[in-house]
Amino acid sequence: MRERYASGLSDDTAKQMVDLLNHMLANTIDLTLDGKQCHWNLQGSGFIGVHRLLDDTTERLREVSDTIAERIVILGGEPNGILQHVAKETELPQYPTDFTKVDQHVRHLTDRYKQVAQMLRNAIDKAGDAGDEDTADLLTEASRIIDKDAWFIGANAPKTA
Repeated sequence: MRERYASGLSDDTAKQMVDLLNHMLANTIDLTLDGKQCHWNLQGSGFIGVHRLLDDTTERLREVSDTIAERIVILGGEPNGILQHVAKETELPQYPTDFTKVDQHVRHLTDRYKQVAQMLRNAIDKAGDAGDEDTADLLTEASRIIDKDAWFIGANAPKTA
């Protein structure tokens, strides 16, 4: 590991948090790419509003990824956002490419946001149990952002009776 800038954590805890954060980095990068896949391929009623929204949500995911990567460096680790690592580490299944309708993409992407938010909440618990409240706080903020964007995206789905 590199030089560590966070004090008060054991080397073992720092390494555990680096591994946890790199795993969450992979999930977040995957979700970012899913948002772009959706952005590029959706068609139909409500297209332009969702298309523009996905630009905003993708940018927020990039900021979340940057914050996670910076924490990894602070803990003495090396962030790994290389495509092959992301593909190997993500918990999300491959984004489907067999539909184009706005409502299909909105529902599918909203579900993926919710999945990543749950993964973040699990990681928050692990960071708290390990005694790294700073990492837990960072992940809490990430989950707030992703929950809010799940709501923004999901609000574009047609209501079912």
